[in-house]
Amino acid sequence: MRINIGDEDQPEIGLIALIDCIFFLLMFFMVATSFKQQTGMQQQNALSVVLPEANASLEESTSTTKAIAIGVDKKGNLFLVGESISLKKLQDKLRKVGEENKQTLVQISGDEGASYKYIVSVIDVCQFEGLTNISLSTRAK
Repeated sequence: MRINIGDEDQPEIGLIALIDCIFFLLMFFMVATSFKQQTGMQQQNALSVVLPEANASLEESTSTTKAIAIGVDKKGNLFLVGESISLKKLQDKLRKVGEENKQTLVQISGDEGASYKYIVSVIDVCQFEGLTNISLSTRAK
């Protein structure tokens, strides 16, 4: 003889809680991946400069010396610390830096599609102002 205690409910999966968990995970991964930076554009992420590849590309040094970052895009536009600048204004800025310290590192990040003459003109200005500690940025293959 079977005793009937009431209606037998079938077990249910809590769909609302499951959807909440999925949205939470989705938001977590969206936020976590938005903080990841591209390796080739760390310093000049606001510029549209694609560095050329090289086999012997070195990581950025963590030295305490102040470096001047100059960017050259494929159209030949110059950028100093992320802001557009003319060649004459760049020369004036480099003159001031050269008067303070001739050993200041000048880091040139030229786009891989930039004409060689634009890079050479920046190097000429640096050497004219006495700044001979010049590096050209590349990215690893």
